[in-house]
Amino acid sequence: MSSVGTEGFGAENHRQGSQGRQSRETSKATSVLHPKDVLCCHTTYKQLRNYKMTVNVLDSLVSVCSFAPFCRIMALDMPSAVQNLKEPDPELQVLGAAYIQHECYSDNDAKNEVRRLKGISELVKLFNSENQEVQRFATGATRNIIYENMENKVALIEEGGIPQLVEALKEPDDELRKNITGILWNLSSKDNLKQKLARETLPDLTDKILIPLSGSSGETNEVQQTPSEAEIFYNTTGCLRNLSSVNEKTRQHMRETDGLVNSLVHYVKASLEDNKAEDKGVENAMCVLRNLSYQLYGEIPPSALMRLEGPTRDQASGKGEAIGCFTPQSRKAKNSKNRDLSTFTEVARVPKGMEWLWHPEIVKMYNNVLHQCEINSTTREAAAGALQNITAGDRRWASVLSRVALEQERMLPVLLDHLRTNNDLELRSLTGLLRNLSRHCTNKNDMATKVVNLLVTKLPANGREKEPSSDAVINICGILNNLVTSSSVAARDIAFFDGLQKLVAIKTEHDNSPGRAKAAKAAATVLSNMFQYKKLHSSYKQVRRL
Repeated sequence: MSSVGTEGFGAENHRQGSQGRQSRETSKATSVLHPKDVLCCHTTYKQLRNYKMTVNVLDSLVSVCSFAPFCRIMALDMPSAVQNLKEPDPELQVLGAAYIQHECYSDNDAKNEVRRLKGISELVKLFNSENQEVQRFATGATRNIIYENMENKVALIEEGGIPQLVEALKEPDDELRKNITGILWNLSSKDNLKQKLARETLPDLTDKILIPLSGSSGETNEVQQTPSEAEIFYNTTGCLRNLSSVNEKTRQHMRETDGLVNSLVHYVKASLEDNKAEDKGVENAMCVLRNLSYQLYGEIPPSALMRLEGPTRDQASGKGEAIGCFTPQSRKAKNSKNRDLSTFTEVARVPKGMEWLWHPEIVKMYNNVLHQCEINSTTREAAAGALQNITAGDRRWASVLSRVALEQERMLPVLLDHLRTNNDLELRSLTGLLRNLSRHCTNKNDMATKVVNLLVTKLPANGREKEPSSDAVINICGILNNLVTSSSVAARDIAFFDGLQKLVAIKTEHDNSPGRAKAAKAAATVLSNMFQYKKLHSSYKQVRRL
């Protein structure tokens, strides 16, 4: 069975509690006060605050409109609100945008009406208004208009909304930037919009948001963010998380964007030092790094790959020489080790940009995430998935990093500890990583004694059980097979811990779904390779009688 890599999920809207491969949207802009809720012009500021509005929204309405004009919002309907957007008076523009923002908070009919009235194009014109309150309300209204409304997302893009949003990022205003990054995150939830977004937003998002808020531009390792800046950073990394999941071209673009990978790595490392591994910003950053590591060795520049593969590699063979496949006395093993040391020395300088993705130092960071992150399983899954990606395949560097993980970082205990998870997504990444490590490890007997018992307990009793998933079962069988082919200890322990019964049942008792059929084939491969150990034939016969 070949080693495998994985691509992560897009950002999820945890407010809705749904999961899956599809990218999700961020939350909407805060709803402003409904006109019917303003009973008279004598309403006090304290009374206004009892409504579910942010202080900034209140301050904006009170300071810009004053109470008398503010009461005029009572008379608005959607056509008049859109008309207000066209007026030259900033007060009227604010009132119109505020009305639209509130009405579109949870009413899809209102969102569609704004589009029919050509209100989206009018809002776009206000994104770079000279009046900052107009900017805030125009972007706040837009954020609500496009939320879970694909037609309005398309209309926003067709009206030139993305360049105008990017231009507005130059304003150092937190409320405005929260709206802009929230809009971009929502737009990035749709696959057919991601490439365009990446082309038009990556440099500015990186330069104006990611680098300064990650702390990577400063002299210290600290990340110092206000609550508003933390939200802006979360929105931005949520957008990047979605963009990184779409295709090779966009992944390449992101890897090559100056400062992007550096900032993510710096932010995660600084957060770990500050014991903030559970933060949502860390989750997003880790998911981006995991996605950018997907199919890494097939997508990095040829010059970088050539340096990692070493100068004496036999390019024609098409296969990498796994580290430790030969005895210490073997001349071939010594030559391989010397090449590894030479290459390791070359890449062990301070990495820059995308070099972080395959640098040995990144293995240490992922290991620290696995050790520190006890609550957020998505972050742990991303760390395991990133490690799975950079240890996948036949490339020699995948084998080198596997050895770093096992021998230098001594990662096996923490992986086995997390293997007890009931989260199938996390289990898939963990078992995928262990599958790669078991393939490249130098001492398969030692690894077998540590992992076989726990792996057998994770196997289902037969092929009909729904948990764990077929992907996880295939990975577990892959690990066992990698060990069995070189270790009689692995075969012995599988039999001792009642793994034979499970493997036979997975092979013979299953439905006709493609996943279960592949799992049955994987189990059959393990059983076939176990048969080479004649001392275990009596155990095989006993299982057949059951």
